[in-house]
Parts: sequence; structure tokens; C-alpha cells
Amino acid sequence: MKKILFLALIMSLMVFNSCSVEDNVSDIQFQFEFIPIDSVEIPTTFNYGDTHTISVTYKRPSTCHTFSNFEYEQSTGNLRTVAVVNFVTFGNGCEPLEEEFETKTFSFNALSIEPYTFRFWQGKDDDGQDTYLIYEVPVNNN
Repeated sequence: MKKILFLALIMSLMVFNSCSVEDNVSDIQFQFEFIPIDSVEIPTTFNYGDTHTISVTYKRPSTCHTFSNFEYEQSTGNLRTVAVVNFVTFGNGCEPLEEEFETKTFSFNALSIEPYTFRFWQGKDDDGQDTYLIYEVPVNNN
């Protein structure tokens, strides 16, 4: 059964690739870009074993910026670094946005009784060094 599904998938891809498309997709230019985080809503404490919601707000720079995901780095111990990643397309029609803020959330499961330190990326300073909003959140073990 798996072989039949695999062959059907291959044949479908061959049909899609052989179709003529008027627009040249290779002309679309894009990149992924880190966007500075403006503010964070994070619980003041975590409950061990529970899942908690963390909200991150950032300023959307232009109409060509679209939320892609979070860059989430789990370092040694309970240090977590979080950044917002936007998908940015280049072309005609991109307009700068003055005051458009977006809020996105992610879930966090506290699996340690030790406090967690979160660093939320806010951009770079004048010396090119990364800057962060830093929160230390203790964990209740009840």
C-alpha cells in the first residue's frame, strides 16, 4: 500500500512539474528576518508539569512582512531564547507600516522545578550586540 501511495505521489509531482505556469516563480525574492520583540506577557510563576501560554508582541515593519514562526533556542540549564521570525517578500506594492503591532503566542511546558530564564530578542544596540527582554520565572512544585 505504501508503495502505491509513493508512486502516486511521484506521478502527481511529475504532472505538476510539467504544467506550464504563466508567472515565473523564480522571480519572487524573499528572505527570513528576525523582528525585534516589543513586549511579552508571561506568567509570574509556572506550575510544574503544566502548559503555559506566552504572548509576544512585535511591530510589523511593512505589508511585505508576514509572521513565519518563533526561533526558540533551549540552552544549557533552564535558559530559553526566543525571537520572532518574519517571511519577507520583495517587490512592488510593499508599504511601510507605522503602528501595526501583532501578537503571537506559543505554549511552554514547565518540566523542571528550577526557575526558567527567558530572553526575548529586541534587536541590536549601537555596538551591534544583541539586546533582550529578560524574565526569570519560578516554578511551583505542588
